[in-house]
Amino acid sequence: MDINRLQKQVDFIIEIDKLKDVYRQTFLINGKRNENDAEHSWHIAMIAILFQEYITDRSFDMARVLKMLLIHDLVEIDAGDTFAYDVEGNKDKKIREQAAAERLFGMLPSDQRDEFFELWNEFEKQITIESKIARAVDCFQPILHNYKTEGRAWKHHHVTHSQVIKRNKHIADASPVLWKYAKNMIDDALAKGYLE
Repeated sequence: MDINRLQKQVDFIIEIDKLKDVYRQTFLINGKRNENDAEHSWHIAMIAILFQEYITDRSFDMARVLKMLLIHDLVEIDAGDTFAYDVEGNKDKKIREQAAAERLFGMLPSDQRDEFFELWNEFEKQITIESKIARAVDCFQPILHNYKTEGRAWKHHHVTHSQVIKRNKHIADASPVLWKYAKNMIDDALAKGYLE
C-alpha cells in the first residue's frame, strides 16, 4: 500500500467537503433556501441516470457522464458559483476556474489528477456526447427548480425569457425530448410571469 497516495486522496476528500458550503442562486424546489453545489451535483447525477433513455445518441458512456457531473463544479470551491446570467461575473470565470482546477486536482496522485483534468476540460469544451449529456442535465435542473419556485431566482435577477432560451437551447444537442420539455416550462414561465 502506498500511504502517500492514500493520504493525498484523503486530503482531497477533506478539501472537496467544502463544496457543501458553496451556495448557488438556485433555490431548492421547496423554496426554503438556496441549493448548495454538493446537492446540485448529486441531483444532476440522478437526473442523468433517470433521463438516459431520452438521449438520442445511444453510444455514450454513462460512467463518464456521471464522473463529469460530480467533478465539474468542484472548481467552485475556489472560484465560487457564478450565476449563469451574470454578465460581469462570467467575464473572468474561465480564469478563476482554471486556477481552481489546477490547485484542487493537483492535490491528487498524478493519474487521478490527469483524469480529473481531462473530465473537467471535456465538460468545458462540449465536444463529446458525454459532455453534451452532462451539460444538458446541468442546465435542465435549474430550469425545473426555477419553474417550481415560480421563478424565484429568475425574478430576483431580472432574467428574461430570451436569456433562458439562449443559454439552454443546447439541451437539444443531447436530447430533443428534454429540450422540448424544458422549453415548454420556459414558455409557461413567461406566460405565468416568472420570467420577464
